[in-house]
Amino acid sequence: MRYIWWLVRCQPVRVLRGSLIGTAWMIGLAVRPYLVSRAIDDGLRAHDRRALALWVTAIAVAGFGLAYLGIMRHRTMTFVREDATARSAGVLLRHLSRIGAVLPRKLAAGETATVGGADIGHASAVLTMTGPGVGAVLAYAVVAVLLWSVSPFLALFVLLGVPVMTILAGPLLRRLENAEHVYRRQQGALTARAGDIVAGLRVLAGVGGRGLFARRFSAQSQDLLAQGYRVGAVRSWIDALTIVIPGLFLAAVVWLAARTAAQGGITIGQMVAVYGYVTVLIVPVWFLLEGAYQMIRGRVAARRIVALLSLTADDAGGRGERSTPERPADLYDPDSGLVVPDGLLIGVAVDEPSEAVALGDRLGRFAPSEATWGGVPLAEMALDEVRARILVADHDSYLFAGALREILRIRASAGDAEIWAALRAASAEDVVDALPDGLSTSVAARARTLSGGQRQRIRLARALLAEPDVLILIDPTSAVDAHTEARIAQRLRSARAGRTTVLISTSPLLLGAADVVTHVRDGRVVATGRHVELLDDDPTYRALVARDADIDDAAGHRDGARR
Repeated sequence: MRYIWWLVRCQPVRVLRGSLIGTAWMIGLAVRPYLVSRAIDDGLRAHDRRALALWVTAIAVAGFGLAYLGIMRHRTMTFVREDATARSAGVLLRHLSRIGAVLPRKLAAGETATVGGADIGHASAVLTMTGPGVGAVLAYAVVAVLLWSVSPFLALFVLLGVPVMTILAGPLLRRLENAEHVYRRQQGALTARAGDIVAGLRVLAGVGGRGLFARRFSAQSQDLLAQGYRVGAVRSWIDALTIVIPGLFLAAVVWLAARTAAQGGITIGQMVAVYGYVTVLIVPVWFLLEGAYQMIRGRVAARRIVALLSLTADDAGGRGERSTPERPADLYDPDSGLVVPDGLLIGVAVDEPSEAVALGDRLGRFAPSEATWGGVPLAEMALDEVRARILVADHDSYLFAGALREILRIRASAGDAEIWAALRAASAEDVVDALPDGLSTSVAARARTLSGGQRQRIRLARALLAEPDVLILIDPTSAVDAHTEARIAQRLRSARAGRTTVLISTSPLLLGAADVVTHVRDGRVVATGRHVELLDDDPTYRALVARDADIDDAAGHRDGARR
């Protein structure tokens, strides 16, 4: 609820204006029955045409006034809702950009999409009840005063009846909140699974797992459908009660008013006024019940939004404020014993893929470690400076939707000449040449319209365009053929000449182009030297690289067979 109150405080003037207009509209609804009763008693029953014309004119003016107030109420509350939605989206986007790489490790993509899509709207919808909600309470009080002037007995009946109607819906509202919470959680999980299936559809088709995942998705969808029916069932009962209970209450009040009028306790005009007052009360009662439902959905949504906003950026082992080295320096990872000399192209062959990723995370300060840069622990340095100067480029990093030129322009100063130079270094010119509009071609999210090898080369070009002092590439060519990989290995040396580049890979073509190669086995450095030296002196290195070469050869034969 604090989050919703924050949204209210962000636009207090507009919310206050909506409350005032909503209150005037609600009270105006209660005024019309009074005007009708006066027209009947002072005009019709008294046969006074002048009084009748006066009250009829007042009724017409009140109608036009209510129409205007109704339009302004809806207009104002729409502005309130849309403003709250925009603010929530802005807050979420800024927070997600701050926490960065922490998000995928702590929250599924589907959960994030559900919060950013549905939950923001549900939380903002609560604010639309601030106008009608306040007006409903005040209109209830005004009607109570007007009824008391007609008949204290009827006034007490109405004053006690409205709270009873609200109480009757209480258990259903609590049940709805629980069902809605479970539904939202399952919806986020299903969205995450759908995103994973779409992202890996080609792989699933290749290994024959498409049917298995389709059945799992279908079963999870059926569970969500069943939970949706539970939410719908409770919601339908609430909708029915908002119509049936006020209708029965109205019938009871009209019956009591008719009996009182027949006994001479009130006039015919007052009986009509009582009917009008109670009819008007149905509107605030409906808004109160609808507001309770909106509040429940808003509370569930607000909890999920706050949970996402509670995620904090990972300080990766420290909150240092020291500056990074003024000049390029050596990187050192004590956990593995790896030394990354400044200004060289170094290859790192790791026997376990998971250890390769962990090594990249430690060198890039994406995980707590004792790694140092220029003899100073990375954890003691300002994180934003480390991020600006050390780039860890994963082979599966995210590609946003948009024109290819904008995807690659990671620096504002990068022009087309620099982009083409990076594309050439990544051997990706043919990728752009094959697109209908070249660099201006619009690419879908994750570049799903491109092949795996094409996406990987685009990612490599983007990483090169960042021009970091230290570039750490994790399996940058795992999805390309051997000929393309050989070109990339040759061009990468010239593109990164004089700057530190770490190639974490088991590809013999990449390792052969490196100035020095380090072999990491069981998490520790076991050998260092040139690629050809390690092939001769380290049997385990030779076996590791030969295994990768066999895979490349098999892929090359398959590509040749296709051609």
